Amino acid sequence: MRITLNRSIWFLFFFTIAAICIFAVRSTGKKDIRRSLDVPATVVWAWERPENLKFIDPGKIGVAYLAKTISLSAQNVITRPRLQPLELPADAKVIAVVRIESDRVEKPALSESQLNRLVNEIVSLKELRLSAIQIDFDAAASERFFYRNLIMEVSKQISPLPLSITALASWCSGDRWLQDLPVAEAVPMLFRMGVERAAFASRLAEGNNTFVAPCERAAGVSTDELVAAPKVDRLYFFSPKPWTPTSLTQAMEDFQR
Repeated sequence: MRITLNRSIWFLFFFTIAAICIFAVRSTGKKDIRRSLDVPATVVWAWERPENLKFIDPGKIGVAYLAKTISLSAQNVITRPRLQPLELPADAKVIAVVRIESDRVEKPALSESQLNRLVNEIVSLKELRLSAIQIDFDAAASERFFYRNLIMEVSKQISPLPLSITALASWCSGDRWLQDLPVAEAVPMLFRMGVERAAFASRLAEGNNTFVAPCERAAGVSTDELVAAPKVDRLYFFSPKPWTPTSLTQAMEDFQR
């Protein structure tokens, strides 16, 4: 009985230690996947136009600026860098945004070569002084596998810099293909939604703004399409016109920030 009891105790001991180690590894991995962004709770998008944002308070407002636009067609990867001036406070928290567009006539091959070139174009931005990189890609259903691979490879290569992505609102409500991706956040775009606009606007007006992970932390709104401001950690503002102190103040009031 003594020998049996000792073996049982040792088996229980090692089983417990193994379980703790597995839990720790899983917890660490999950934490790494959802790396937090060191960015204020309000962020303005600065798109491809001259922008002077020296007036912002860097402690309260972050900036996500369009750094590159990359077009995919057939086997081609065509990169257009930002050409318009952008002026910021020296200590601004900055996110570099990469816009990806697919040619709808000469559809991209989505080949491994294209993927590698696209990864290199995005990863090269990590040499800048950034708080994060954001990918903006309205991937069609046929492009999702390619996009998932892109996200996973970029996230791995820019680590520990966080990766953010924008998302169609429909991706964040019932369509769970973004789950388990290594991104700090997915930002549902609550504007330019087309036929879905009325349904989402009604849902937000009723206070139902809960999106599935990884879309629950942030949202994007536009100054020319007012919706009930969702309760999220970080709200991104888009403006079809250059930002001014007046337009930013108005946006903050409209969306209750």
